[in-house]
Amino acid sequence: MERIHSLSMEEQEGLRIVEHLDMQKLPESVQQMISLAATPEEQDIILMATLAAASACVPNIYFRYGPTGKKYYANLQCFILAAAASGKGIANQALEMARVIDAQYPMLIAGDSTLPAWYKAMEMQGGRGYMHESEGSVITDIWRTSAANYNTALRKAAEHEAISRNRCTGSSEIKNPQLSVLLTGTFGQYKALVPSVENGYFSRLLTVVITGTNPFDKRYVSSKGGRGTVAKIVGNRLLRTYEQLMTGGEREWSLTESQKERLGEHLETEYKTLIGLLGDNFHSAVVRMAVQIERIAMILTAMRGDIPELNSGLMNKGLYCADEDYETAEMIGSKLLVHMASAYKMINGDAQESVPEIKPIDQRKVLFEQLKAEYDHQALAAEAKRQGISMRTVERWNLSWIENGMVEKKAHGQYRKVA
Repeated sequence: MERIHSLSMEEQEGLRIVEHLDMQKLPESVQQMISLAATPEEQDIILMATLAAASACVPNIYFRYGPTGKKYYANLQCFILAAAASGKGIANQALEMARVIDAQYPMLIAGDSTLPAWYKAMEMQGGRGYMHESEGSVITDIWRTSAANYNTALRKAAEHEAISRNRCTGSSEIKNPQLSVLLTGTFGQYKALVPSVENGYFSRLLTVVITGTNPFDKRYVSSKGGRGTVAKIVGNRLLRTYEQLMTGGEREWSLTESQKERLGEHLETEYKTLIGLLGDNFHSAVVRMAVQIERIAMILTAMRGDIPELNSGLMNKGLYCADEDYETAEMIGSKLLVHMASAYKMINGDAQESVPEIKPIDQRKVLFEQLKAEYDHQALAAEAKRQGISMRTVERWNLSWIENGMVEKKAHGQYRKVA
């Protein structure tokens, strides 16, 4: 039986995403979807599933990236790599959210589709679509014979590159595919689609590695009407945004100049660290994360609901990213790189059945060195936030420093390093 090895508490926390986010900075819709989760693993699953599904529901908005100013749309493609009983079923709540829009504006494409059927569905929907499949067994048989072709089609769609087909009955082309994807499955199913780290789809497919399993949970969902009600409420809110964006043609969204500069500096740091650990084959994953971070930030902008700039003269001045959405997207992107590094090591053969320990930097050591000789709880919290570490983890580290004689507790919330 294929399994994903359980990591230590510290290693699992290093992979967690939601725990490192400021929940108050998230759009209300995202907060509501995350509230459905019962465990940290479920929180990360529903976050990424919500972003992937929402990315199919924000049409006609794009940003430009690279020296040629190429247009990129919101569409994310994500694979949640998880063992059985890990809570990945919660991803279906994002599908229920998307069904609200699909009921009026068809977009869903069945995961159990041959490549010709998938292509035809994309054609019928004007080159747009959302493919959601949470049962790995459904897609295994399809991919056994057509994974390579699916790989090529999905890779082109991720870059909005034309996808064409030529048959005896005629030829056709989807010139600007805008496809969002959310898949969950095992490592074997993941590797059928991404056979090697050199494969171009690896760096384009966001991969989330879920290591834990859920204990039996007998708690009742507290929301009136259950989980589905929350998904439908969020779906209806997103439907209004969808209809708003569908009027008036395409509109350009952009990071501010200071955000662009910060993104460049952030990824330069990630690049030096991760390439040094994993080698040049991880180069494209880091570089392409810039596009993914911008996509996530743009989705967050749309999920805030009504956007006054879309219906006023302010649009002539441009639609820009709010700082809080950029900060959230940057943190998510940083954590996704750690997840993708884990998947990279698995594909590369370093660990066929386990998620290796991926620590781009020794955060405990860096945190300790950044603290002054004497510090208080407030300084500890500020440094933890700056480095994107959960306060619970930092408090545990601080306690271990005290127990190991590295730090002396002077008074409540006041500490001194021991020389």
